[in-house]
Amino acid sequence: MLHLLEIQLGDTAHYSHNANSMYGIAFDIVGLRGITNSRWRWFLLLIAVPFRSLWFRHTEDYYVVEIDGERPKEAEMIAGWLKPDVCLWISVGNSHAVYYDSLVSSGQFTTVEEAIANEFASIPKNTKDLVVIDAENPLMKQFTGDIDTKVVAVSGQPDSYTVLADHTAITVDGHSFQFAFPTPKSITTQLNMLVVIARYLEIPITTDLSQFVMPPGRSNYFEGKKGIKIIDSTYNAHLLSMQSILDMYSQIDEPHKWLVIGDMIEQGKSEASEHQKLANLLQTMEVETIILVGKRTAKYVLPILEESSLTSTIKSFTTTQDALAYIETNGTGRETILLKGSQYLEWIVEKLLAHPADISHLARQEPAAKKRRLERGLS
Repeated sequence: MLHLLEIQLGDTAHYSHNANSMYGIAFDIVGLRGITNSRWRWFLLLIAVPFRSLWFRHTEDYYVVEIDGERPKEAEMIAGWLKPDVCLWISVGNSHAVYYDSLVSSGQFTTVEEAIANEFASIPKNTKDLVVIDAENPLMKQFTGDIDTKVVAVSGQPDSYTVLADHTAITVDGHSFQFAFPTPKSITTQLNMLVVIARYLEIPITTDLSQFVMPPGRSNYFEGKKGIKIIDSTYNAHLLSMQSILDMYSQIDEPHKWLVIGDMIEQGKSEASEHQKLANLLQTMEVETIILVGKRTAKYVLPILEESSLTSTIKSFTTTQDALAYIETNGTGRETILLKGSQYLEWIVEKLLAHPADISHLARQEPAAKKRRLERGLS
């Protein structure tokens, strides 16, 4: 959504690229970056902030900021000092669910989903002018039902949808949007939000998004070695995002489709059930090969797939290195490979790229992430 708005607003806005946490946004407001680097960098930033805040001001008309409430009270704190004019509430999923288990155990909420929705609801509750939500999400409706701010609910269903490995066409509200990469149908919700915000700001809508660059690891298309087609969705994974990307992949017409699926981490007490639901989703996929990576998929997903009626080749690996070795040994160059989940799958993408310069477009390329990969033997 942030990148879609950047296409529309251009340099009239400042964007919180790579800063969506309480700390990242706070530093971004005073024009400082680098919290993903060393502890020494953190120390320098903490010294710089008091002085920087005395004189630094952004000159743009708008501030477009992504907010991720990873832990309880984080989104609430951000909302309290941002007090946005407009809130576009994109989704509610079990990302970082492990941090919300205690709120369910203590009886404050019935489900983890409800606890997470309550946390994110603090943002629309602190919004001044306009809140836009997904009309098909009951939790969003529940938690915005009593706020005074105007709430607009938008549909997630497109007028038309066509997806290929390197192109997507989506028509919503009379606007035909064109992307130069595959994108899930679920982006329709965000496109409808874009229409609403354009009307609110009284600006025209740019529908040719062929030059639009997705954030790293969010359904990006790359040319691979020997002619392999790569769809990189390695940024993160919970069941909602898994379902969205698998729905998209099922509609892509390619002869040799492979899936590389990593663990869904930070699922807390729902880890087993969420992975079992993932296995049920995978049972519906008509693909040539499914490669599972990680101990969670091996424990919860593999047994269900092995007992299913799938005709796909199913492989499970504990290490990312072994998964890559299988692909390199058995891939012919005719495959279209979708990668989704944890276990540093972006490293596999890196090793399969036909053009090394594309590495800069992959997720987790900051020094701290590279160091963690090296510690796992991923060089």
